[in-house]
Amino acid sequence: MSLSEAEAANELMRLARAIAKHDRLYHAQDNPEITDQEYDALVRRNAALEEAFPHLIRSDSPSHKVGHEIDASPLGKVTHEVRMMSLDNAFTDDEVVDFVGKVRRFLKLAEDQFLAFTAEDKLDGLSCALRYENGRLVQAATRGDGNVGENVTANVAHVSGVPESLDYASHRQSNFAVPSVLEIRGEIFMEIADFDELNRSNAIYGQKTFANPRNAAAGSLRQKDPSKTASRGLKFMAHGWGAISETPTDSQYDMMRVIQDFGLKVSDLLQRVESIEAMLSHYKEIAEKRPKLPYEIDGVVYKVDRLDYQKRLGFVAKAPRWAVARKFPAERVETTLEAIDIQVGRTGKLTPVGRLAPVMVGGVTVTNVTLHNRDEIARLGVRPGDRVVIQRAGDVIPQVVENLTRDEDREPYNFPDHCPECRSEAVAEEGEVDVRCTGGLICPAQRTQRLEHFVSRKALDIEGLGTKTIAQFFALGWLESPADIFRLKHRREEILALEGWQDKSVDNLLAAVENKRQPDAARLLFGLGIRHVGEVTARDLMKHIHELPALRRIAEEARSEEGDAASELTSIDGIGPSVVEALGDFFHEPHNVAVWDHLLNEVTPPPYVVETLDSPVAGKTVVFTGKLETMSRDEAKAQAERLGAKAAGSISAKTDLLVAGPGAGSKLKKAGELGIEVIDEAGWAAIVAAAG
Repeated sequence: MSLSEAEAANELMRLARAIAKHDRLYHAQDNPEITDQEYDALVRRNAALEEAFPHLIRSDSPSHKVGHEIDASPLGKVTHEVRMMSLDNAFTDDEVVDFVGKVRRFLKLAEDQFLAFTAEDKLDGLSCALRYENGRLVQAATRGDGNVGENVTANVAHVSGVPESLDYASHRQSNFAVPSVLEIRGEIFMEIADFDELNRSNAIYGQKTFANPRNAAAGSLRQKDPSKTASRGLKFMAHGWGAISETPTDSQYDMMRVIQDFGLKVSDLLQRVESIEAMLSHYKEIAEKRPKLPYEIDGVVYKVDRLDYQKRLGFVAKAPRWAVARKFPAERVETTLEAIDIQVGRTGKLTPVGRLAPVMVGGVTVTNVTLHNRDEIARLGVRPGDRVVIQRAGDVIPQVVENLTRDEDREPYNFPDHCPECRSEAVAEEGEVDVRCTGGLICPAQRTQRLEHFVSRKALDIEGLGTKTIAQFFALGWLESPADIFRLKHRREEILALEGWQDKSVDNLLAAVENKRQPDAARLLFGLGIRHVGEVTARDLMKHIHELPALRRIAEEARSEEGDAASELTSIDGIGPSVVEALGDFFHEPHNVAVWDHLLNEVTPPPYVVETLDSPVAGKTVVFTGKLETMSRDEAKAQAERLGAKAAGSISAKTDLLVAGPGAGSKLKKAGELGIEVIDEAGWAAIVAAAG
């Protein structure tokens, strides 16, 4: 993954915000802006970044959350006795094979040992838990954030397939009694025909129409007036269970048949499959039947059949290890590429975005498509006016998968060699495909994003200066460079005059700024967003050089090839020629030097000194992976530095110790292959405690 730590940290921040926003729109407001495929792409990108940069995993990471927290609701809230989890996704046959392999390895099963799964269609509806006590329905709740959901007991009484009592005597083909407590979980959904009729009727009477049946079902179930729910034709289909006083059988498949015997609807497509070949075959069978089903589905769910195996496998952060959802591929459509626009990001990267003739994909109108970079445009041969095939999968926004008119005789698209925002030269460094604006902090397209990075949590961490505030102050001409942040104290009355600001909020903001007058030097250096100088690199530099003025002097000498400055920098563990070149280039630009000088006139970073203790890990390289449960990752890295160790982000032959928490993945495996010592979080805590 060719991202710097700064770029990865910022993308993780944007992904966390975007995913939280779309979770809220989907789960709490029933009004999603993107398709399931696009949402899945966001989640996969977040997971890939967290795998590559585990030390950057955020406290609000989407990988640790299920659904969305329930806001104040007129329906009331319900705390689930057993957490309602989500499912991990697979998008290819190979990923299904990998899933089965992981299950076998976890259970230590040989390849020839029998292992069965259930397979059923994945309904695209609203998750709901029905709690029965002594056979009678006492409560119904939505999933919410997995721990707390909305109380929809009154409304589910009007949902077809939700019996008031479990009349197992008229259904059962087995001899099982209804458990005294049984929470049945499934999906509330609206059939396609009922959805079409609802939208037709609402359109006639000027009422809200819905984008898809899932939204319609969710909105219908959450009506304050249950009679409105009753008019919507909702249905319920069971796919599992939660709290249960006693489990009458020992397999997933048999338990679902018992639930069916108790009077609830279970998918007609549910099967027990006993090999990978059977799993993939059933997926194809369901995919073929999908267009003719009366309801919408978005994939197939596989679950380990034996319940004792499920118990052994357990859960990761938000999903069971014993289940996976094999999603259907994204829809592909044709449209016209009408224009190519260039967007400039925080690091100066020029990203081409295709403007499309509007086209419907998966129920959503698409007008933009990512073209990634100059090389991708050349590979596709796209020009304005081309007919292209797009799909909504594998990226944050849709992507072009084919150019249908590339052979037509037209001039090729010429990628710009100057920034469209500031007209500075735009170049690609040797060995890189991305073209970047060289304007740096004078480029208006980069300024606000750079300011956001400067005040972010891992940089100066100034509370109150969020995206909206920075954009507002920038538009007013109050913020153009980091130094301007420390001049805001002179604008107290002007800020107070703005809508939404009160004495307390202004004073809190100015106090937060003033509190950073003596910032940590490594955080400040990281916050400047210098190319290749991420969080760890900034600390490595300052541990060796100690003071920021000295860093500038050495960087300038290295660029002019004076003395041994370049060798001094590259002798620092983790600092290579690309970092030296980036530092030299930064201080070679007069506008960057002006920003630097103005900033250091406002702040006084103390010398960067890490006080270290004698410890068994002094001089060693430590990597943290998995979820840390008693401390943040920042705290763990600070502890490592205090003990004289280096906290690295990836496993290599130079790694001496791996601290592995729950959910540790490829790094744990690689450590085993390299013979690296591995301890858990308790072992690390013991080392810290022993060092005092």
